[in-house]
Amino acid sequence: MLSTPRRRRTAIYFLSLIVIFTLPLLVSYNSKTQLEAIREDGVLRILTRNSTSSWYRDHGKPAGFEYELAKAFADYLGVRLKTVVVDDIGGLIAGLRQRDAHMAASILTVTPERAREFDFSPAYLQAAASVVYRVKKGRKAPKKVADLYGKKIAVLPDSSHAELLRRYQLSHPELTWQEPENVSSLDLLEQVYNGDVDYSIADSVLFDAQHSYFPGLKRVLPLEQPQPVSWMLNRHHDNSLKEALDRFFAREYTQKLIVRLKKKYLEQDNKLNFFDTVTFKKDLKNRLPHYEQLFRIASQESGWDWKLLASVAYQESHWNPKAVSPTGVRGIMMLTRTTAKEVGVKDRRNPVQSIIGGARYLRKIEKRIPERIQEPDRTWFALASYNVGYGHLEDARILANRGGKNPDKWEDVRKFLPLLTKKKYYSTVKRGYARGYEPVRYVANIRKYLQLLSWEVQVEQLKQQEDLTAQPEASDNTPDTSQAVNQVPATL
Repeated sequence: MLSTPRRRRTAIYFLSLIVIFTLPLLVSYNSKTQLEAIREDGVLRILTRNSTSSWYRDHGKPAGFEYELAKAFADYLGVRLKTVVVDDIGGLIAGLRQRDAHMAASILTVTPERAREFDFSPAYLQAAASVVYRVKKGRKAPKKVADLYGKKIAVLPDSSHAELLRRYQLSHPELTWQEPENVSSLDLLEQVYNGDVDYSIADSVLFDAQHSYFPGLKRVLPLEQPQPVSWMLNRHHDNSLKEALDRFFAREYTQKLIVRLKKKYLEQDNKLNFFDTVTFKKDLKNRLPHYEQLFRIASQESGWDWKLLASVAYQESHWNPKAVSPTGVRGIMMLTRTTAKEVGVKDRRNPVQSIIGGARYLRKIEKRIPERIQEPDRTWFALASYNVGYGHLEDARILANRGGKNPDKWEDVRKFLPLLTKKKYYSTVKRGYARGYEPVRYVANIRKYLQLLSWEVQVEQLKQQEDLTAQPEASDNTPDTSQAVNQVPATL
């Protein structure tokens, strides 16, 4: 029979065991769910990266596919969205492990390795990984994995593509690749384009959004079937956040939003089409005559060459006054609501208001450019600002100056605008990441349109002079049509 002190020690021991095993259950039972905690805190935190598909600043405001979708989810929960921007995929994974955010959102593919550690939202996109190479005369595209042996291949560290290659390496030990640090998917496409590497791996989502910057790049040799793209989150005992995600993605509104965001951020071909002389000449004949006089009126009011204004409008809308983009800009000059209000435009689909409003806004931007910058660089800078925003242009000029180039010359600055897609550079300037390839293509296209339009106008003038020479001398009663058109009032 146990003595009293010994019985007391035994009882204390068993009570301690009961407390140790039941305390977590009691705490769990009484604590708030993860979703309740988020709502009480009033903030949903997401980890993301700087890119057009994830998060960036557009004319000073946050933008990006993942940002807008996550913002919609935060609104659905009735909380504020806070973005935590990291450098790379490894940073996303580390941030989740350290509980720096509730989710990671950056066009992440669901992979076996990731699924062993994390939970995922319902899939909102599908992405298929393929080899990317540059088409060159006499160079054959790889058709099987063995064709990749001995080639210089680069993929993002900690990416689904690196994980995919590791699985292939089990049956193809000759397969090798690099995982360079501090690069983006855009950087890798550029390396393939420049010939610095032979191949890279890209999924269909990001390649379709970015390949128009690099003509000649193609996706070949699919390496897997389309995989789900989802938000990644830590496993939690109550699953309340995951269940809220299930409800959010099941909504019809969310599915329609995803379609709109895909067109806005992930389908860039229409915005950066290659210059098509045949189409332009066709539109020159069939569309321009309806609006030429309006461009001339806007020219008189703003001081811009009417042909330049017409070239801008063609780049923006192909002279379609009913044009509407996925980003919400509309009209023949594709004005945003904010810009339209700023220049007194009440109806963006009204071609008179849109053309004159666009001319006014272009002039307003041009006046911000330092006076020492002369033509034609001044105009090219104004056009770049019209496209990407004045602040990002200034950042590119700063980079040009640091690089020993002339920040007042477009031919120098245009080489630095694409660097605003690279963290090594955009992290050193005020406005951060920008879609720096777009203004370069934008200005180049407008210059080509302007050149063609000027040539066509010159040819037409020569024809008219020949016709006048062949006709009898006009009488004094011939109406004078050389007078200027009526001035446009300051308020549209």
